[in-house]
Amino acid sequence: MFDLDKWQEILGTMRRNKLRTFLTAFGVFWGIFMLVLLLGAGKGMENGIWKEFGGGAMNSMFVSAGKTSLPWQGLKPGRELKFTNDDMEAIRQQVDGVELLASRNRLFGEYTIVNKTKNGSYQVFGATAEFFQLNGEKLTEGRLLSPLDGIERRKVIIMGEKVRKVLFGDQPAIGQYVQVKGVFFKVVGIFTHTGNNGRNEERAFVPFSTFQTTFNQYNQVQRIGISSTKGTPVKQLEDQVRVLLARRHQFDPADKQALDLENNEEEVKRFEGLFTGIKLFVSVIGVLTLVAGVVGVSNIMLIIVQERTREIGVRKALGATPWSIISMVVQESVVITSLSGYLGLLFGVALLDFVRYMLEKAGGTSSYFDHPEVNLTVALSATALLVISGAVAGLIPAMKAANVKPIEALRAE
Repeated sequence: MFDLDKWQEILGTMRRNKLRTFLTAFGVFWGIFMLVLLLGAGKGMENGIWKEFGGGAMNSMFVSAGKTSLPWQGLKPGRELKFTNDDMEAIRQQVDGVELLASRNRLFGEYTIVNKTKNGSYQVFGATAEFFQLNGEKLTEGRLLSPLDGIERRKVIIMGEKVRKVLFGDQPAIGQYVQVKGVFFKVVGIFTHTGNNGRNEERAFVPFSTFQTTFNQYNQVQRIGISSTKGTPVKQLEDQVRVLLARRHQFDPADKQALDLENNEEEVKRFEGLFTGIKLFVSVIGVLTLVAGVVGVSNIMLIIVQERTREIGVRKALGATPWSIISMVVQESVVITSLSGYLGLLFGVALLDFVRYMLEKAGGTSSYFDHPEVNLTVALSATALLVISGAVAGLIPAMKAANVKPIEALRAE
């Protein structure tokens, strides 16, 4: 199989039939190249979508008040609902399966955060300590807000990495004071967040109780975050919360506009179904591509065997064994398939690396697409499958060549 003369013969055959060899190899190359691109694009889409979740809790939901759209017990539609601290406590006590319960309010509009001579307009929120476990903020410096901050109504603030860069540049931010609407807050933490295309880093948070009293939102709750305990579907919490709030605020539980519900678990399931479909589609395309490549190589090897009938007859007349004839044809098939397939794999991975580099150079601004890549195990499996496919592609022509009778071969023109 590794006879030097045989290798020289294979290379000589390929040089004599350059166009035919190129077309056969290009078919395999293009099939593997497209397979790698499809796998990489699918993975890039998957990474991008998970990145949009920002590392938040998947078994969670967020609830905001809306307007009623249905009449209920003599009350007209169009009423604007508002949550209170008592609603939070009612959910804590009456809804089964709650693991984390958090609240978050926002100053409407973008308010200027001032650090001495530097300032920037950013969104300012008030949040409980549990909110960050649900939303996915990751600490890079200092600390996040704690329950004690809320209990003692401390005037402390944490800010996103982009806010820190504008207000403090290369200077340390922890322990410094910034001003929001004339009120000073001590910076205790810096966070990063990959979701919302990085825009979540353009935010700042203060303790929820401090926010309510300082900015005149006493007993107001704009957004409620809830995560479920292990084994409890978020949909079960959603149904309980809807019924509870409908009873407390007098609206029809079937009124879909009364509450703005974001069920992350349902979103995750939908995306997982999408990714499964994409993987299935790519797998089918990959199998068909390999089959097409095998058929193409097999057909070209049949032509080669037919053209070399006299040569094969001479070999057999001089004592060549059937195995030597089979190995010659199969080896040529494996060389064409493996080399072209490897090049397709190499070019596909190189193009994915280039796309990834360009995305990183652009600051990762492409929504729902991030870090396209191919799993190493899949790449190695594809390479191994190529070698096997090459052997299978050349096996039928090789068997035909081995069965050639020397006398009939020598008579062939």
